[in-house]
Amino acid sequence: MASARAPLRPAWSLRRQLLVGILLPVLLLIGFNTWSLHQQTLAALNTAYDRTLLASAKSISEQLGVFGYDDEAELRALVPYSALEIFEADNQSRMFYRVSTIAGEMVSGYAELPMWRGQIPQRPPYAALVDFYDAEFRGVPVRMAVLLQPVASSEGRGMAVIQVAETLELREAQAWTILWRTLARQALLVAVVALIVVLVVQRATQPVRALSAALRARAQGDLSPLRAPTAARELQPLVQATNQVMQRLRLLLAHQKRFVRDASHQLRTPLAVLKIQVQSAQRGDVPADQAFTEIGATVERATQLANQMLSLAKVEQLRQQDAPGQPCSWDDIVREIALDLSPLMAEKNLDFELLAPQPVDIDAHAWMLRELTRNLLHNAVHYTPTCGWLRVQLTLLPAPNGHDCQARLCISDSGPGISDELAQRLFQPFSAGDLEAGSGLGLAICHDIVQALGGQLQLLNRSAAHDATPAGLDAVATLRCSDAVSHAARMGTSAHRT
Repeated sequence: MASARAPLRPAWSLRRQLLVGILLPVLLLIGFNTWSLHQQTLAALNTAYDRTLLASAKSISEQLGVFGYDDEAELRALVPYSALEIFEADNQSRMFYRVSTIAGEMVSGYAELPMWRGQIPQRPPYAALVDFYDAEFRGVPVRMAVLLQPVASSEGRGMAVIQVAETLELREAQAWTILWRTLARQALLVAVVALIVVLVVQRATQPVRALSAALRARAQGDLSPLRAPTAARELQPLVQATNQVMQRLRLLLAHQKRFVRDASHQLRTPLAVLKIQVQSAQRGDVPADQAFTEIGATVERATQLANQMLSLAKVEQLRQQDAPGQPCSWDDIVREIALDLSPLMAEKNLDFELLAPQPVDIDAHAWMLRELTRNLLHNAVHYTPTCGWLRVQLTLLPAPNGHDCQARLCISDSGPGISDELAQRLFQPFSAGDLEAGSGLGLAICHDIVQALGGQLQLLNRSAAHDATPAGLDAVATLRCSDAVSHAARMGTSAHRT
């Protein structure tokens, strides 16, 4: 059995991220700086006190005498310990010395002091043959200075090895004193930096908290735009995006409210009529055949109304989603819809003509193109009188000045046309020329589809022409072609100009 998924840990607040992101690097930098400063302090103290060791060694060398020359030389030293007291500071450290020949023979001093076995650096820090190193004497760490000192007199010449050792109490005490003072200053610096960072972060995140408080304090259903003119420049895109979301939500809620209102209003009438017809049939007020015919017509009208309202809601939903469509063959859809409605045309004995000589691809949902074509053609069939004239023409318009080419669907009928007063409101829901035969949603659906696809829909009254074209109405839908068709149209235009 799979283990239960661990709950997600809450994300850090913006203020906490800023504080940690700023203070942590500062603390690390100050810590590294403190350690580096401590190392430099130790090096400086060693340099200063090493000079004292060298001075002690030179002071001892002044007390040496020699008898004999070179390998036969014999060193003598008269060095009282009090000679080193002047180099001992505050009785915190102790000093030891050893004088021996270059061969290691003891001359004076502490015999248990380890003999030097190293070598003089190629570039010693002082103008003397001196070497400094750390060692241990009597279980205590010491700092050693070794001086190779030539000794000469009227009675001989030789080389002395002078070793001076100092315990580290004074050096360590000085180093810790400087370290604690440095840490105190660094702690004060950290406190000041932390205080400044907290104040700055607190002030910088104040607009975010104010914006959150304003959103929480809003009444339920309040989708008015946010007003944050004093918000930081980095927050303005968030405010604008939030306002855009609220705008879309307002439109969506308004559409839902309108849909519910219209549905409740428009469906109430056919349902009430249906109820009366059923009651009348039950009482036997009308013959059964007539009652069933009337009930069937009412049910068909209510079904058509519900389907069209659902289509209108679907168009609005696709518009809100703003999802890109796939290239669809509009000419094939026009032929398909014309074939579906051919029984209605045959019933009215219409003179029908379909002109779609070339392929036309539109970036859209196929359902939208079908609904647009079906509603326009169905309206034309409905308003064309018996034995009338009906023509459907789908053409490609040229692409002027490098713009995308357009497709134009013109459905021409020989019906009565529309009045100027009706033309102003015909695209509004439930506005129909014949309310008894239609619901007034077909053209509203077509208009919303064309608007969603970035096109244009026009209803134009047409006068009789000399080519025997009768008067009537032209329903013209113009849409932008897909990119491939537009590119081909532009290439064709360029080739023609060339």
